[in-house]
Amino acid sequence: MNPKTLFVSVAALLVLAFAGGSYFYKQQQTEAAAQLAAQNMQALVRDGAPSFGNPDAPVHIVEFFDPACGTCREFYPLVKALMAANPDKIRLSLRYAPFHPGSEAVVKVLEAAHRQGQFEPTLRALFAAQNSWVINHTSYVDRIGPVLEPLGLDMARLQNDANAPDVATIVARDLLDAKTLNVTMTPEYFVNGKPLPSFGFEQLKTLVNEALANSK
Repeated sequence: MNPKTLFVSVAALLVLAFAGGSYFYKQQQTEAAAQLAAQNMQALVRDGAPSFGNPDAPVHIVEFFDPACGTCREFYPLVKALMAANPDKIRLSLRYAPFHPGSEAVVKVLEAAHRQGQFEPTLRALFAAQNSWVINHTSYVDRIGPVLEPLGLDMARLQNDANAPDVATIVARDLLDAKTLNVTMTPEYFVNGKPLPSFGFEQLKTLVNEALANSK
């Protein structure tokens, strides 16, 4: 074997070894994350968290999100469309993970809207107008007033509830749960307790479809 052929062969073997090692490492990470979620189901699913769909659905998606997150805004209608395509088979629960600077105050307003039965309209409005109150990845709660006014919320009650200690406790709990589950960015999804093997909507669809197939 001439030196050039030997070099190409060794290089090919190194590439294969690296690819195999990377795949094995990712598999280990995914399995570790799944075990972590299984050991901390209480931290994953909390009573009172905003939830949509059939409460008895065989597939339960839990999403940690930040209303200031652009990817959360893009994925939200895709997840709702996935639910619509599988009536009564998918439940979605949303958990707060305000990682952007200033987002904690916005999340408290969102939880206050939840108390008026207006969580989803408020979330949709915030997502639609995200560019008006998120500047350079920082949230400005003083800019969301005009966004919420058309929703017919009791604004005085909204402000009082947003400043209530128990709302702060809910947000702090969700942040602690995110830390427990090693959630470091948003959106982060779990399907029937299983984390995504890698990030992406196709990966989420695959995990949901597997869970749907296993429920039959």
